[in-house]
Amino acid sequence: MSSDGLRGGTALARFFLREVVGEGDRVVDATCGNGHDTLLLAELVGPDGKVWGFDIQGEAIAATATLLEGAGFRERVELLHAGHEQLDKFVSGPVVAVVFNLGYLPGGEKGCVTSPRNTVAALAQGIKLLAPGGRICIVLYTGHPGGGEEAESVESWAAGLSPKEFHVWGCRQMNRSAGAPYLIMIEKAY
Repeated sequence: MSSDGLRGGTALARFFLREVVGEGDRVVDATCGNGHDTLLLAELVGPDGKVWGFDIQGEAIAATATLLEGAGFRERVELLHAGHEQLDKFVSGPVVAVVFNLGYLPGGEKGCVTSPRNTVAALAQGIKLLAPGGRICIVLYTGHPGGGEEAESVESWAAGLSPKEFHVWGCRQMNRSAGAPYLIMIEKAY
């Protein structure tokens, strides 16, 4: 656990990921960004596991590769300079986890953001790849242009999943602003 504990949607997503991802597992980081979730997943899967990491921005792929190389985990991760809506073209299931950290690359171009259409397409593909007991963690940001619409699309899609097949949770901190990042977590039933 970080020194911030469970402050924010990203920390909570990592808490839920740590509960299901272990040595030898196969997982996906659908939005590499600066590589922090990819690094965590690479550490959790160990030398016999595999991580697929997606990002549409070359600088995100490069930053993630540098972070992984520094930790000695680069060989565990297949980095893909591609949008997460192409997940099913590169990933073969089953996977135990898929993580999405939506919005824009921190420190990067704020005009380059995830989109509702592509994200929902990627989520639909991720659900098909998910092993029983596996989880999809989606951190949503509504504080940028288009973020609210993307959050509404993701919430609507997630709410439509069968309660017999999936457990869907929405988690937000009550003592933070309504625009603070929050988490939707989907677990496939056993």
